[in-house]
Amino acid sequence: MLKIAFSSIYKYELPEGHRFPMAKYELIPAQLLHQGIVEEVQFFEPVPLEEKWILRTHCAAYWKSLKELTIPPKAARKIGFPIHKALIERGRVIAQGTIDCALYALKYGVAMNVAGGTHHSFKDKGEGFCVLNDFAIASNYLLDHQLVHQILIVDLDVHQGNGTAKIFEKEPRVFTFSMHGAKNYPLQKEVSDLDVPLVDGLEDAPYLDLVQEYLPALLQQVQPDLVFYLSGVDVLQSDKLGRLGLTLEGCKKRDQMVFEYCKAANVPIAVSMGGGYSPKLAQIVDAHCNTFLVAQEVFFDH
Repeated sequence: MLKIAFSSIYKYELPEGHRFPMAKYELIPAQLLHQGIVEEVQFFEPVPLEEKWILRTHCAAYWKSLKELTIPPKAARKIGFPIHKALIERGRVIAQGTIDCALYALKYGVAMNVAGGTHHSFKDKGEGFCVLNDFAIASNYLLDHQLVHQILIVDLDVHQGNGTAKIFEKEPRVFTFSMHGAKNYPLQKEVSDLDVPLVDGLEDAPYLDLVQEYLPALLQQVQPDLVFYLSGVDVLQSDKLGRLGLTLEGCKKRDQMVFEYCKAANVPIAVSMGGGYSPKLAQIVDAHCNTFLVAQEVFFDH
């Protein structure tokens, strides 16, 4: 059964006019149910993450500034959200949801978090709408519990997973792979284990060729016990922050390829949604829902 993490706290209320599309976190589950892609029983609600697992990945001073809402204004501006208690609680719930998805993926082959993919969060700071790094927290949780020995992070969001790359730069048990816009945010990139920078305007065929070139080889090389997949839909041509040229169908095909490669290699995969900033909210929701649809088809409908 495809298990899906979702909580009402995912839709954090932002001040009017803020550009981050929080409404998608309510609309994705509603559309999945409406289209009959999944059933209500497949959703589960994560609880807030225990503090000790935050401190396993993030430094105490940064966590204290979040928890006590004393984060300096400059640091808060880098995150891009107004810092409130509900936002911090949201980050804790999302991170626990990604841990839970990893555990479900080990059992069922795949599991999905409606939110997450907070890859711009570093050990000691947040950036780019990211407060706590859910993939890093979940990776450390799995490794510490000896549930896995090797992890592959596949980050196909249009922006480099700079925080994740930095956190794991000296951790050989976590291999970080990022395919991202070369000239896009962040301007100062970190060094992943494998970075594939993409030219502006890259369209479906050459993009999918790169996925085919790199991912099967990585699965063979890294031999992961689990893949974390960041399935950002900001690769769409319509995305106002993306600068790539993928169609909705091309984005769907990307997800299908990732799931099929992981299934063929018998590697469980836990998925977080990542970014999506197209002007039409319906297009963001459609693209994200395609990820769930393809996961259901590849792992459970064949």
